[in-house]
Amino acid sequence: MAVAGPAGRRVERMTTRIDHLVVTAPTLDVGEAWVRSFLGVGLRPGGSHSRMGTHNRLLRLGPGVYLEVIAVDPGAPPPDRPRWFGLDELALGSRPRLAAWVARTDDLDSAASASPEVLGPVGPMSRGDLHWRLTIPPDGSLPLNGAGPLLIQWETGPHPAERLPDDGCKLTGLTIVHPDAELVRAMLTAIGFAGPVEVRSGSPKGLSASIETPNGPRLLGTADQGTAGIRSSVKG
Repeated sequence: MAVAGPAGRRVERMTTRIDHLVVTAPTLDVGEAWVRSFLGVGLRPGGSHSRMGTHNRLLRLGPGVYLEVIAVDPGAPPPDRPRWFGLDELALGSRPRLAAWVARTDDLDSAASASPEVLGPVGPMSRGDLHWRLTIPPDGSLPLNGAGPLLIQWETGPHPAERLPDDGCKLTGLTIVHPDAELVRAMLTAIGFAGPVEVRSGSPKGLSASIETPNGPRLLGTADQGTAGIRSSVKG
């Protein structure tokens, strides 16, 4: 089966699925405390991304899926380009938020070319012995302000989620709120996305993730929605 790419070009359908969720924070400690306040679980050590001057902590959310808290690494030299995920825009006192999501594909070049929204050039990345390719906007911005995914293709295995202990958390759904829901849906269709994602029309823009935890179902949302609003939606 084929889908329409830019300028009507036809590309073979690829399968694209959720790989991980990204929480941006001014520091890893602040980001982990924010996640723990909603999910009731801590994070596991991650590593550093020398190309971007960032580091992370992780939480497994099921087979092949994880959550990442990412922040500027104060011990790393500044990169020669804008940092990814808009981290250069975060002030030290900024609140953490579920800012982005990353979708995995086995044909990154085709998926990126098929997207009606420009995702940025594909570049190599690494963390320790992990190597992958990722769409990285040159200015460090996020596709559709975070409503659209960055695309990733892993080049080494096993997948990061399989390296993490199972802390009893599982992603059950991701909700995307955007003023132009049809634009987001068209993008996901073009890249061959399949998964538990609901796109809603509305404002303000934001992401919220439904996660099963040892403490029951929880909802992790963006800071833009307001902490009180997120907490009132948590069940269990």
